[in-house]
Amino acid sequence: MATTGYAQLPVPGGKQAPNTPGDLAALAQAIDPHLVQHVTNQAERDRVYAGAPLHTLVSADDGSLWIKTSATANVWATIYQPLPAWRPVSLAGGYEAGGFAPQVRLVGKQVHLRGRIQRTDGTTFPMAGVKVGDVPADCRPAVVGVWAGGASLTGDPMTGVGRFEVLDENTSSSLGGPGSLIWFSQDGLQVTGGTGVIWVDISGSYWID
Repeated sequence: MATTGYAQLPVPGGKQAPNTPGDLAALAQAIDPHLVQHVTNQAERDRVYAGAPLHTLVSADDGSLWIKTSATANVWATIYQPLPAWRPVSLAGGYEAGGFAPQVRLVGKQVHLRGRIQRTDGTTFPMAGVKVGDVPADCRPAVVGVWAGGASLTGDPMTGVGRFEVLDENTSSSLGGPGSLIWFSQDGLQVTGGTGVIWVDISGSYWID
């Protein structure tokens, strides 16, 4: 049969009438990979279209749209995906939300955090590193996540900033295991007997890959 268009779709000739059912089936099979396929969610995409050809386009009920980027593996690029909801950060014992709920959002391979944390007894944070919470398992980085975190300027602290770390999957310490959210600061040591900050702001981001 002759072919037409960029997709090289098979077009039966005028003398192929006896073969019409087979010709229509061949045309349908040729068209199918160029259609937008429909699924309920990503899990169904991975299950149903794992063996689909390169360039297969799949849309989910929530509007997510992916294109297959491998002819042999179940690998996809995201064209569009709705932002996921914010989720709570699990706080360590002795710590609570400080005015703004500590939350985390995973967008693609980047984790975003927001919110404040304070001690439940109203005292200041220890001057050495201290675990203040945990991120969800899917937000644990491949290498330790690090960013500058803000803090209260009440009392002795002068700079109002410290360092946050989220421990990666292969790291643990006396402060915590993988996914632990840890605060480090020396703010408050400017005066004899100085104390640390009374709250910290976890706003920041890091990559999980």
